[in-house]
Amino acid sequence: MSAEWALEVFDKAPYITVSMAGEDGTPYGLPLSVVRTDERTFWFHCATEGRKMDILRANPRVFLSAVTRCKPLRGPKDSSFTLEFQSATAVGMAEFVEDEVTKKEALRAICRRFLPKQMEGFEEASSKSLHRTAVVRITLIEPPIGKRKQYDANGDEMKYGRME
Repeated sequence: MSAEWALEVFDKAPYITVSMAGEDGTPYGLPLSVVRTDERTFWFHCATEGRKMDILRANPRVFLSAVTRCKPLRGPKDSSFTLEFQSATAVGMAEFVEDEVTKKEALRAICRRFLPKQMEGFEEASSKSLHRTAVVRITLIEPPIGKRKQYDANGDEMKYGRME
């Protein structure tokens, strides 16, 4: 599927798993509340200390993955056990945001995505917690990849980016 399609999967996913590797190569991944603000930029917030922060300081390269529309089913034509899904992956570089204006804008974008009807409390809440909240910007270093398994109304698998 196209990079644009993959970005839409990221936008629809309830969370995005951010995976990284420690200095010794040990993998570490977490499902996070991530928001995308353009074709290459993703943001998340977290505590200012902890394992994730230590790993990102040592190795800022990350892998993003998201899955939506998961539906176990029997194959329409062959009765196989299968799963319909839409997925997206991407590789990026993480950096810590220190500028308070950028930090607040990123937090606003995160809140708009996850709590759009409660934005009236954003200014007060962000002012109280800005000093103890880390914001991480992830910039993609290659186009995202999208994959899916989906059947049409006739039970044929929609391959090679075929859209209905």
